[in-house]
Amino acid sequence: HPKGRLRTREALAKSYSPLFNRTLDPETEVIISAGANEGLYAIFAGFLDDGDEVILIEPFFDQYIANITMNGGVPVYVPLRPHGDTNKIISSRDWKLDINELRSKITPRTKILVFNTPHNPVGKVFSREEMLEIAQVVQEFNLLLVSDEVYDRLYYKPDVHGRIATLPGLWDRTITVGSGGKTFGTTGWRVGWLIGPKNLIKTVLSAQTRIVFCVNSPLQEAIGISIEEAEAHGYYEENIALYEQRRDKLCKALSDAGLPYTFPQGSYFILANTKRINIPEDYEYPEILLDRPRDFKVCYWMAKEIGVVAIPPSEFYSEENRYLGEDYARFAFCKTDETLEAAAKALLKLTKYINE
Repeated sequence: HPKGRLRTREALAKSYSPLFNRTLDPETEVIISAGANEGLYAIFAGFLDDGDEVILIEPFFDQYIANITMNGGVPVYVPLRPHGDTNKIISSRDWKLDINELRSKITPRTKILVFNTPHNPVGKVFSREEMLEIAQVVQEFNLLLVSDEVYDRLYYKPDVHGRIATLPGLWDRTITVGSGGKTFGTTGWRVGWLIGPKNLIKTVLSAQTRIVFCVNSPLQEAIGISIEEAEAHGYYEENIALYEQRRDKLCKALSDAGLPYTFPQGSYFILANTKRINIPEDYEYPEILLDRPRDFKVCYWMAKEIGVVAIPPSEFYSEENRYLGEDYARFAFCKTDETLEAAAKALLKLTKYINE
């Protein structure tokens, strides 16, 4: 069925009903998508008309852009900005959204705001107070809110992942996006889900039926079983504990290498500040990188000379704001202990290139 297998929808409804403080109807308020990414595409296909504007909070998951523009939408950007000394270790909670800057980006063409928590790549878990500010803006300007919560099961004490759809007045205008791939480490299965009110889900379902019709059935069933088993055997708590250990290993490795970083409240990414890395001036880069921001060059050099691969986060910014990401590199700790230990050893080679 285009909605998804009943067992999987029922498992999701049972699991998420207490988290949304309401009894979810698996027939009308939950659909299965071909990964969270296709779910996002279906939302934009269902709701955007040519020229409609979609507000994105930078840095953002890079697939948002194509999903919006291929459906006639126009991305509009407002950045998170770090507060405090970024040459030292800071928390992801120190990355703040200026609510007045957000307001300034809204026009009569604005239709959707995309919200992401826990955040990729910053690792920020938005507080209730921050979400209330966003909720006020969304309601004031009658916007549809797309809440990307694919890392909803990965947040670290003392922080707690709150769901913006549970705030007063938000359920009726929010579609929440989830991911079996992120939750169970099965990204190749391409099974995600959308949760929201009947009228919004109905529109998305109409689009999804023409995009993929339905999601592969056996892996839907497997995700449904996984959700049932996770609830029964404490999987989520155990998984968080394992990721906390991995996070701490990578944080120590970055500290030992002399790189300050943003300590993540959630997800499995760490932004390291690479500003003090002194790459030899005569180092040769491939031609394709010559016009790219500094973080592309740093990540290329680290891969080649240090033996550790990271993502250049300026790719997660609009062209006009790429300078905000060029002093960082995104590292991931969704790795085996052996890989993290090998990375820690390799990162020590950075110490001779760090300016004090």
